[in-house]
Amino acid sequence: MFDFYSDTKTKPTMAMREATLSAVVGDEQKDEDPTTLELCERVAALLGKEAAVFLLSGTMCNEIAIRVHTNPGDEVICERTCHLVNYEAGGPAAISGIMIHAIDGENGIFEPAQVSGAIRPNSRYMPVSRLVCVEQTANLGGGAVWPQVKIRGVALAAKDAGLATHMDGARLMNAAVKSGIPAASWTEGYDSCWIDFTKGLGAPVGAVLAGSAEFIGQAWRIKQQIGGSMRQSGIIAAMCLYALDHNVDRLADDHDLAALIAARISALDHIVNVLPVDTNIVIFDLSEDAPDAASLVASLEGDGILIGAFGERRIRIVTHLDVDPTAGDALCQSLEKHLSAYSQNR
Repeated sequence: MFDFYSDTKTKPTMAMREATLSAVVGDEQKDEDPTTLELCERVAALLGKEAAVFLLSGTMCNEIAIRVHTNPGDEVICERTCHLVNYEAGGPAAISGIMIHAIDGENGIFEPAQVSGAIRPNSRYMPVSRLVCVEQTANLGGGAVWPQVKIRGVALAAKDAGLATHMDGARLMNAAVKSGIPAASWTEGYDSCWIDFTKGLGAPVGAVLAGSAEFIGQAWRIKQQIGGSMRQSGIIAAMCLYALDHNVDRLADDHDLAALIAARISALDHIVNVLPVDTNIVIFDLSEDAPDAASLVASLEGDGILIGAFGERRIRIVTHLDVDPTAGDALCQSLEKHLSAYSQNR
């Protein structure tokens, strides 16, 4: 079985698992876990921030950041297709009591002028615009990497209006590897940011949220409130440290494989609108005269290939450390077989 549904499907390698055996541990709630403290220090430095906190998931990073930055009734500005809007179970409303002002970008990326246009006037009748969030890379935009001038322009537009800024960095390291620009340069101008270890970096659990020391102090309090604090968390932090040491540079292999897959499938019958491939995500649509996305997904599953349907006619393919060029070839052959068969049977 070759699983291209998501890079969250990666499994820890034996070497990563073995890293836990020698991890020095303590009580994380008391700041006594040396391995977790080392991870947080390294990620804070990587992202150019004063401090960081280890959390169980990227969703928890987003939700805690929103809770710190906002008050109930405030409004958060973000792009309509982002994870925050679509895949966090209404968390911003449920946890922080805030409203979302969703703006339309291109492949998940929006303009600084759109931020300025979305900010509410100062009125007792309106919510207060409090926070701007960006997603780097843009998942449903095909893993698009924000142009640096644009992502900094968004931060500047927010700051000029007195708003806080937050970066969802679930695949920030993909952007850093693809662009050759250090992660800390991408996060410049953002009050909070995070990286996920459970996607292309291959760990089973964990994300690290970074920001100022004051911000992280508040984030820790909310982490405690919602039951996110741990005990001997160094067992899992050790795998995240292993990922930092061994699985960052190899993200380039995932990008190369995604580009190869996109090039091969672009010429197939019934495949239209292949989004530009920057990193490790390939998104395309099926033509109106093709089977729907769910049917094609089911057909490929019969061949031992897992991909994702994201709407009636949209497909997503994600490359990662558990799929290699052999798997990519099998995927392309399976797609060609089923789409060609459909053409012949019409």
